[in-house]
Amino acid sequence: MIEVKNVTKKYGNFTAVDNVNFQIEEGEIVGLLGPNGAGKSTTMNMITGFIEPTEGEILVDNCNIQKKSKKAKKQIGYMPEGVPLYNDLTVIEFIQYMAGLKGVPKKERKQELERVIRETNLYEVQNKLIKNISRGYKQRVSMAGALVGNPKVLILDEPTVGLDPKQITEIRNLIKSLGKKHTIILSSHILSEVSQICEKVIIIDKGKIVAIDTPRKLEEKTIKNNIINVTVEDKENKIDEALKQIENISEYKLIKDNEDGTKEYSIIAKDETDIRKLIFEKFAKNGITIFELKKLEATLEDAFMKLIQNEKGGEE
Repeated sequence: MIEVKNVTKKYGNFTAVDNVNFQIEEGEIVGLLGPNGAGKSTTMNMITGFIEPTEGEILVDNCNIQKKSKKAKKQIGYMPEGVPLYNDLTVIEFIQYMAGLKGVPKKERKQELERVIRETNLYEVQNKLIKNISRGYKQRVSMAGALVGNPKVLILDEPTVGLDPKQITEIRNLIKSLGKKHTIILSSHILSEVSQICEKVIIIDKGKIVAIDTPRKLEEKTIKNNIINVTVEDKENKIDEALKQIENISEYKLIKDNEDGTKEYSIIAKDETDIRKLIFEKFAKNGITIFELKKLEATLEDAFMKLIQNEKGGEE
């Protein structure tokens, strides 16, 4: 669906995007991640055709974005960051305006407007001025503008920025539902959001791709050890004795001595064996009360930070 081949973008002596290559298949929801200034926005703007690459080519549905610009751009709906809307238009007027810009035939516009309003759930506010609706609804209106013309590809730049938790959940659910009919590229600083929504993640730093994988695989690569964190009450100080009875433990250490008399320990297993059941059994036999026990899981944020730090380390 989208192919980015050996793409470089230079501004004078500064290289914003450096020989980037990736593919996005039809129907995928892909997260584009990177720190500020990494080249995310430049990459997205090149895919939309807003700016041209210095080198390389970009294909959208097998159409070169430069050579067959009109045909390629017809397949793209773009929701820019910051929700740039015409506040003195009503919601329905804005969507009509976007339909005109995108060349939707007049005889098809009524049906197209109804479809877009239905998909973005804008019935309640369709006749209100945009300046008088909430930020959450404004995000939906911006997304409606991207949906007009029913493009195969949706590019969403920070679609939940500035929203409250309820609005974020609503927009996430909307994106997931749209992913059933469209290929989606999503840029976001909220990594937990990307982990929940996206099937694949592309991480870019200093203009270069540093990782392409599923969120789960990136998370799994980050945490090397099988670590259990446990909070206990151990009045008779039998923790050492109990842990010696578990063969698969590599090491353990006290990480916090709480004011309520409980203690928190970090326990590292020798291999991938799940030792939680053994911990329950041995602690109970030794009169140790467990208040909390959890296996330490890596997050997409952990993976992101590790990859970016590795890149920095490689430069030193």
